[in-house]
Parts: sequence; C-alpha cells; structure tokens
Amino acid sequence: MSHLESIEAAALAAGAAAGDFAASSAAARARLLRALADALEAGRESLVPLADRETGLGLPRLGGELDRTAFQLRGFAAQLERGAAHRVEDDPAVAGAPPAGRPRLTRVRVPLGPVAMFAASNFPFAFSVLGGDTASALAAGCPVVVKAHPAHPMLSRRTAELAQRVALQQAWPEGVFQFVEGASIETGVRLVQAPGIAAVAFTGSFRGGMALADVAARRPRPIPFFGELGSTNPLIVLPALLARDAEGPAATLAQSICQGSGQFCTSPGVIVVPVGSEGDVFVSALAKALCAQSPHRMLTEGIRGAFDRGVSAWAESPSVHALLAPPHRDAAVPGPFLGEVAANDFVADGSLHEEVFGPGALVVRVGSHNQAIEVLQAIGGSLTVTLWGVEVEGEAARALVRAASRIAGRVLFAGVPTGVAVTGAQQHGGPFPASTQPWSTSVGYAAMDRFLRPVALQDAPAWVLARQGVPC
Repeated sequence: MSHLESIEAAALAAGAAAGDFAASSAAARARLLRALADALEAGRESLVPLADRETGLGLPRLGGELDRTAFQLRGFAAQLERGAAHRVEDDPAVAGAPPAGRPRLTRVRVPLGPVAMFAASNFPFAFSVLGGDTASALAAGCPVVVKAHPAHPMLSRRTAELAQRVALQQAWPEGVFQFVEGASIETGVRLVQAPGIAAVAFTGSFRGGMALADVAARRPRPIPFFGELGSTNPLIVLPALLARDAEGPAATLAQSICQGSGQFCTSPGVIVVPVGSEGDVFVSALAKALCAQSPHRMLTEGIRGAFDRGVSAWAESPSVHALLAPPHRDAAVPGPFLGEVAANDFVADGSLHEEVFGPGALVVRVGSHNQAIEVLQAIGGSLTVTLWGVEVEGEAARALVRAASRIAGRVLFAGVPTGVAVTGAQQHGGPFPASTQPWSTSVGYAAMDRFLRPVALQDAPAWVLARQGVPC
C-alpha cells in the first residue's frame, strides 16, 4: 500500500467506526480516555527522553507537558461522566396553534464524524498525538485520524502505538484511532480531501492553515475547519503600572517572550508602552532583561529560518529601531530581538502586524490610550491581549477592555499570556487571523463542542427519549 493509499484507508476505517463510536456511552469513552492517560504516564521514562532528543525542549518542560496531557485526557473523561457530551434541552408540547402552541422538541447533540487532527510542532505531547484536539474529539464520540508532525516523528509513532494498544485492549474498533505520517503538502491535502473525514482540527502556521482551510471548503461537501493560526498577543503597559514598578514586570515579560525559545502561540510579540520617561525606563529594563535570557535551539530548521527572516525584515524597516541586534543566522541558538516603533508607523505598516514566531518582539510607543486602541484595531484578531494597569475603573480603562475583548479570545489583567490553563472557562481562539472559527476553543473542555452538532427531535417516541441524548 502506498503512502497516499494509507491515508485513504485510515479515513475509511475511521468512517466505518464512526456510527458505533458515536452511539457509545459516555462512561465507555471516559474509560478510554483515562486508560490513555494511564498509558502515557506509564511510558514516561522512555517517552520524555525521546521527545527531548527530537525537540531539544528539555526534560523538565517535557515532563510537565506529559503531565498536562494526561491531566486533560482525564479532565475530558470527567466531563463525560458529568454528562457534557449528551446534554439535552427539552421543551414539552403546548396545545394549540403556533406561535403559542408547539410540538414537543428535544434538542440533543450528535458527533460530526471522523476528525483529521494535525499535530503541532511546538508541543510534542499537549498539542500532538494525544493532545487536546484528540482528547476532545474522542470525548465527543468522533474517531480521529492523527497526522503526525515531522518535527518529532519517533515520538509520534511511539505515542500512536500506545494509543492503538489501549484501544485494542478495550475492544474498540480499529478505526477509532488512526495515525498517518508525511511531511509533504500532498499528505495534508489528501487527508482533508478524504471522503470519510467530517472535520479538521489544525494548529500551525497561518499560511499552511489557510491552504488547508481552502481545501476543506472546496470539497464536494465542505467540512468545518477548526484552525488555530498564530497570534501577536499584544501586551499593553499602562502608566498606572509604570508608576509602581518597571524592572519586575520587564523581567517577567522578557522570560515570557523567550519561553520555549518564543515558540508558543501565545508568546507576546507586540508590547505597547507609553511615550515618556517612565516608558523609557521600562523599555530599557525589558531590553536588559532580554539580554540575560538564553533561548535554546528552535524546533526545526524551517522554523528557525522563518524567525531569522522575520526579525531581519523588522530590523531593515525604516520605521523600526533595533534595541537588540538581530540574531546571527549561523548561530546554533537564536538570540532574542527587540525593536521599537512609533504607533503611527506601526499602524500604517501592515507587515509589522504579522507574527514572527520565536524570541522576538516589537515595542510600540503610544501617546494615549486612544492610540493604544488604534494599535489593537490594526492588529485585528489575536489569541490574547494583556492589559497591565487597569485595576481602577474609568473611561479609559473601560475603552481598553472593550477594545481588547473585540479582538481577543482571552484578555489578561495580570501575568503573561504564555501558559494556557485546561479548564471549563478557558478560551483559546480568537477572531481571524488568530483562528478560523472564533467562537470555538482548542484548549479547555468547551473544545469538545466543536465536534458535536445539534439536532432537534420533534415528538420523539419514548424509546428515543430514554436514550437521554445518546445517539442511536
């Protein structure tokens, strides 16, 4: 069987399993998720060192990421046990003609079907083979076809083997969990085009995501594409914070910019700072703190090359003043980059609004909160916006919160955006171009809702209602 034929076979197997898996009980799927978490933890001693050899992210970081992955698998299991997948809304019949009268309507949710899950490069556990997209799709009752990321192929294979072994032990059909590989563009295209695929979950670059979203939309029967495409994650530093402290927040921010060598989708890439002496002190402290950071090597040569090109374009822009020199292209690890630009120049230059994935950021100097809002509006959709210094209510504070909420999926009032908690209230998505479906999230328990479609049952017989939302 050829490589491309194996993709078709995986999608067909997932399609064959979809009906029975959709009709399975929440308890059975919860057992599967918990068993996957147990198996992942049992394989820690071999999986974490393997992940480090392929990614260089370090044993402490990867061990914590494995813990997070097991935590969210068990978290979705707990959600299933609470009835989250099979929520029912029931409106009893009312005698008489519409609009006062109505038949009995029972709203339930049914799984979409097989999900093509594209693993990410920067989180080899939490956004990969058994990451949040896989966990939420399985919780919803959708088989998954995982497309491995070429940045960590051996880890992906080992994790997939683990998942397939667990599914077999629990007597699930083979198609419930399928795994495919391939670094070519054609691999991703063929997977999205496969007739059995009902939805796509993607975390990656804007260009790659938009190309696959177009493929999904051009199918004879278009399918939903849930893409998380990256973000500049602006952070606004307000005078109220600068009056209290500059060096502490600057050190925290520098660490966030360089965390994971800047390879976080929530890494702060635009820092909005007031003009004036207090802002100057903060920017100077930030540059000094960045100089003290030691980013590790980036995940792939392609990611490193894109970062070098991005910061070179920043440095060569006539409106950008480089506060830290661009990294040497031939260096084994990237050096952090920090540039400074006036707000008017930033707003006018669309090329400065694009994400540069890695340990770099632009400081945008503003003269008022209205100018800060103009910067947010120029950026457009973002996964996060952070506001430092709006503890006291006022017209300016309300305007900034309103503007931040319009463009971001998550608005922070303290801390830094790197680090995304797995919980029910989380929202990891945002208006385009941060994501393709801004009302959905790829982190947190609402991620399961992406893969469930509402159906209204009208005057359903007692035996259907007795299933309490479980599909037939």
